[in-house]
Parts: sequence; C-alpha cells; structure tokens
Amino acid sequence: MTILVTGGAGFIGSHVADALLAEGHEVHILDNLSTGRRWKAPEGAPLFEHDIRSEAAASLFTEHQYDCLVHHAAQMDVRKSVEDPSFDADVNVRGLLNLMEAGIGQGLRRVLFASTGGAIYGEPEYTPQDEKHPLRPVSPYGVAKLAAEKYLHYYQDQYEVETVSLRYANVYGPRQNPGGEAGVVAIFTNEMLRGGQPVINGSGEQTRDYVYVGDVVEANLAALKCEGSGTFNVGTGRETSVTELFRALRAETGADLDETHGPAKPGEQQRSVLGYERAEEKLGWVPRVSVEEGLARTVDWFETRRELEVS
Repeated sequence: MTILVTGGAGFIGSHVADALLAEGHEVHILDNLSTGRRWKAPEGAPLFEHDIRSEAAASLFTEHQYDCLVHHAAQMDVRKSVEDPSFDADVNVRGLLNLMEAGIGQGLRRVLFASTGGAIYGEPEYTPQDEKHPLRPVSPYGVAKLAAEKYLHYYQDQYEVETVSLRYANVYGPRQNPGGEAGVVAIFTNEMLRGGQPVINGSGEQTRDYVYVGDVVEANLAALKCEGSGTFNVGTGRETSVTELFRALRAETGADLDETHGPAKPGEQQRSVLGYERAEEKLGWVPRVSVEEGLARTVDWFETRRELEVS
C-alpha cells in the first residue's frame, strides 16, 4: 500500500512509519516539525514539511494517490487544550477534515486514527474502561478527539472509507519528547539522568495506564491488516500511580532523589485504565511488554542518547 503517516517525525508516528516500511509499504511522512524532529523520521520515506491544515498538505493526496492515511499529527497536550480550546480544535478537528476532504475521490480507502483512551472516557464509572464506557471527556483535547472519531464515522458511512480509531492509553518509550508537558515517563527519566529533581503533581495517587510504544506499533499493524472499521482501546488494563512510576524510574536510573510534590493541576483526571478485550478478539492484539520491562528499555534508550538535545 501507499501510506501517508502524519506526525511521522514524532514519537509514536516515527515508530509506526518504521514498521510500515519494514512490512514493505511505500510510506510518506507529513509533519510540520513543530514538535517532530527530522532525525526521528525513517530513512526511505520522503518527508513533507507541511501543516495538516494547509493546502499544501491536501495537495499530497492528488499528487500521490494514497491508499491509507495513518493519522498521528495532533495538538497532544491536554493542558494546552485547556488554555486554548480553539487552537486545539483547529489542529485536531479541522486538520483531520482537511486531509479527509482531500483524500475523498483520490483513492483513499482506509484510515487509522490515533485517538485517546486516556482522555475520551473521563473519570471511570467502572474499571477497566472498555469501548462501551460512557464518553465524558473533561478536557478540550478529549472532546476534539471524540469529534474526530464522529467525523470519521461520517466519512465511513457516506464514502465507504474504512476507518479504525485506536484509543491509546498513556504511551511511553524511546523517542518520547522529554521537553514538553506531556509524557511523564520521558520527563522524569530525563530529569533523573541529568541530575534534576522531577516534581510530582499533587498527591501522586492519580493513576494512568502506561502502554509501551512497541505494543502500540503492533496494534497499528494489526489494525491495518484487519477488514472493516472499528474502535479499539490500546492499553494494558493495569493502573500505575505517578508515585509508583517515580519510584520505579528512580530505581531504574539509580538516582538519589526524594519524592518532591508540587501543586495539583486543576481539573486533572484522577484515574484511567483501559480494557483491551475487543482488540484481542477482533485484531488478535494484546500488550506484551510489561511496565517494568518497558521502563527499563526506555531508560536504556535515554542513557545511550544523551548526546541528543531535548527533542
């Protein structure tokens, strides 16, 4: 297949693009490099430096006749979405619509969409949260991702484009940006290895479902091969608190640090954990990397890549 990977110079998208190339697909990368980096984009895949909202991005569909869109480009910071909901919606909704409108009639027949499981459900009524759980996002980021899923259903219904929404838990691993607000594993790891002091927001008892990026890649490959459309959680079914995460990374890095707590972030979701039974049944996918193993791999990568600037 000829596949356009948006956000393919970013954390998750670059890993997915690597895997698609290894599977023998023709892969193109679309990334404006606002948070992505050229060194993350795989060799063998042309990189188009455009914003997903631009006419230049839309014109790629006419020029290259993509079979599949793998959409990872996004405004991904929940806190920024709270500060500027309009910007978040502009990128995460209008950007998707720009690409979909361009792809319709130009051969686009399948879309894999990087949605969110961590932000789309809101505080859990029960755990683990499955795809039938009420959708009550408490951030503009979660609202925009839900709107994007609904728009994809529209294109599926009206134009017979197969769409798969993958609701990611909190993804972590090599290449994650340690310089932003999102990605607590990368932030803590980078601080500990550089001799800094990570700060735990609030009590540290808030929990997340941490899924290793390699498992997320496998979910994308499985979703590409399956027939039809669907929505699938991509998580581990395991909750880990921020305090537990801090202690595990402290042990893994060997840092001599006390636990330091700062103010709680207003409106921060307190719990999130995803069930993956539907993905196991329909896609044959299960998470294979434990949190302990994944953190060890991540720390090892950061230790061997210290020559890189924060990226």
